[in-house]
Amino acid sequence: DTLVKIILQSDYLHADETPQPVLDKDKKGTTHRGYYWVYHNSIEGLVLFDYQPGRGREGPQQILKNFGGHLQTDGYAVYDFFKEQEGITVMHCMAHARRMFYEAISNDKTRAEYALEQIGLLYNIERGAKEQCITTEQRFELRQREVLPVLQHLGKWMKEEYVKVLPKSPIGKALGYSIERWNELMIYTTDGKLNIDNNPVENSIRPVAIGRKNYLFAGSHEAAQRSAI
Repeated sequence: DTLVKIILQSDYLHADETPQPVLDKDKKGTTHRGYYWVYHNSIEGLVLFDYQPGRGREGPQQILKNFGGHLQTDGYAVYDFFKEQEGITVMHCMAHARRMFYEAISNDKTRAEYALEQIGLLYNIERGAKEQCITTEQRFELRQREVLPVLQHLGKWMKEEYVKVLPKSPIGKALGYSIERWNELMIYTTDGKLNIDNNPVENSIRPVAIGRKNYLFAGSHEAAQRSAI
């Protein structure tokens, strides 16, 4: 309970969720698919795991009811609920956008590789800023000066190319995914403390993935929540 209070004092959180098989007496011969909802404060290095039986918005709605600030997610539709919440700014993850273009290379090599090249420029800028250990204010100024022009060009290019491809093709889906979320993907340029992607929380989930391979499932919903704690 104290960890929840401390986490919610932050004005910038990453959020993600990962499945957790759970034994359920009402489901013979199979397991229930529950979820660990994970909230990460990358500034303080704090992470909160919360088990929920489902993947609906009830879990994050309860945990984040008193939260205010930037909430970074992978674009999962459940988090769209928070876009209507006063005091919360939902932002998305460039790594997810990049991943979709990588998966589209076999479908449209030219367009996919161009998008990856442009996104690569964004990551190179972020990498250089980290290596130089610049201040938050300096990072903001750097993004305004060097990142925004790349994003503006890339966003314009995506819209121009989207009308030339099949919407349900891999490249069409990659373009459509980014175009739909482009404003949320650009928000990280508005504040030097924000991250370009949701990788901090994804890295926090890795121990759960390793654990699943060993313990296979939780013995009950209560046990899953104890495991989360």
